[in-house]
Amino acid sequence: MIGFYGCDGDQLAQLKPGISTAQEVRERLGPPGTEWPNGDGSVTWEYPRGPEGTRCWMLTLNQGGVLQKIEQALTEENFARIEKGWRGEQVRRLLGKPAGEVKFPLKPEVVWEWRIDPATPENRAFFHVHFSLDGIVTGTSRREDVPLR
Repeated sequence: MIGFYGCDGDQLAQLKPGISTAQEVRERLGPPGTEWPNGDGSVTWEYPRGPEGTRCWMLTLNQGGVLQKIEQALTEENFARIEKGWRGEQVRRLLGKPAGEVKFPLKPEVVWEWRIDPATPENRAFFHVHFSLDGIVTGTSRREDVPLR
């Protein structure tokens, strides 16, 4: 089972896959940030909690509007799935809305970033996806900011 964090914890814990309806999800979490249609007729609702949050919840509902699963998108498994050559929409579908985007015209590249769980609790950590200026993934990276002491 997924561990639920922060303000969403109580609301998500009350949603039950196989039982809860789309209406219940909206009542507890509000409207999704993005709705992603799936090939089987189901839909995945994206609930990003950035730019400061380290969660992006993906809730999948079947054709009848019944919740099927709740997933945290910002995981090591998902980071490892990103491949060179992907387009931005593939990355967005997997990880959700980035917390930020920076364009480096001299490099040239565009970098999307998501805040993630740090290795050390007092730090801030980020996962980055690097794109060529024509929108193709060229790689990924991460950084962890250590507070000044």
